Amino acid sequence: MSESEAKSATRIAWSGVTDVGRFRKNNEDAFLALRLDGEGVYRLGKYGEAGLEAYDYVFAVSDGMGGANAGEFASRIAVDKITRLFPSAFRTAASGISVGFRDLLGELVEEIHREVSSLGFFYEELRGMGATLSLCWVRPDWVYFAHVGDSRIYHLPKDGSIRQVSEDHTHVGWKFRQGQLSQLQARSHPGRNALQQALGGKTQKLSPQFGAVGFEPGDAFVVCSDGLIEGLFDSGIKRLVRNPPQYASKGNPAERLVREAVREDGKDNTTAVVFELS
Repeated sequence: MSESEAKSATRIAWSGVTDVGRFRKNNEDAFLALRLDGEGVYRLGKYGEAGLEAYDYVFAVSDGMGGANAGEFASRIAVDKITRLFPSAFRTAASGISVGFRDLLGELVEEIHREVSSLGFFYEELRGMGATLSLCWVRPDWVYFAHVGDSRIYHLPKDGSIRQVSEDHTHVGWKFRQGQLSQLQARSHPGRNALQQALGGKTQKLSPQFGAVGFEPGDAFVVCSDGLIEGLFDSGIKRLVRNPPQYASKGNPAERLVREAVREDGKDNTTAVVFELS
């Protein structure tokens, strides 16, 4: 394709679903979908489609942890903070003051970490609570992301492949990236859910992952909690988004993913947000 024929994506379609699973009483997962412009922030519904040229979008998944209802509280703090803090930072960047995406997302993640840690310190019933966070900020031609914990971000290019963009902040995740474990071995390892860092919790020094992914029309992204990974291999995620079998084809992409993951496993809360560029 010549440079003159190259086209940017102009539309975005999204879907988001969370399920308590088959065994848990509380849902400690939370997800968020926002539309942003220079005027303010707008919460989006669980699914929809809109233009990409005049607006930015934010999609996030957070998985809470802690005793009693603390985990549920922690994940809600994370998504609520994004809703309140991101618009002011976005307006600062839009007003002509140069703010790099790493600086903007870094300040946001640090603020959430401070709030969750502070509440856990001052309230006995919230002691030790924490949360993961996987966040995507969608702008024309680029997705900027911030990530802490073992929720995940996947990029599904239009060529039919799938790539995990985020890195699991676990020792098992590190061994997998080093080639010391296969995907099957990592999935079944008894220490796969032992986090090395999270928002709040016992994390003293936070070291989030930041990055940027270019996209083209036809690309898709999946943001999910680890409950989805317990029920689906990467190949299954790709198939259910791109070419679902007849028995699983009902519903939008997020519904298909969560329904199948809960059917296959369902031991944990399960959440997925899918957005597709066209």
